[in-house]
Amino acid sequence: MRISDRIGADHPSLPGHFPGHPIVPGVVLLDAVRVAAQQALAPGVLLALPMIKFLQPVMPEQPFEIVLQPGAGGRIAFRIEIDGAIAVQGSLQFASP
Repeated sequence: MRISDRIGADHPSLPGHFPGHPIVPGVVLLDAVRVAAQQALAPGVLLALPMIKFLQPVMPEQPFEIVLQPGAGGRIAFRIEIDGAIAVQGSLQFASP
């Protein structure tokens, strides 16, 4: 499952991260993944993020795709891709509702 997204330049986390050269904070990207997973798959309550790798920065206004791959036991693997290149990858662990 693929979901297109972007973080606007007016996001409140950006002024301090980093002044003069803003990049989207990892926690903002992970929250976008959580929201996408809960809206698309309704998996329940997020328990953990057992494995996350940040491979390249995501800039404000830069379009990206969230790729979700549901697995067993409430685990969802994900990737954030920019023009086909992986920027972030990892997994989310959800409890059953």
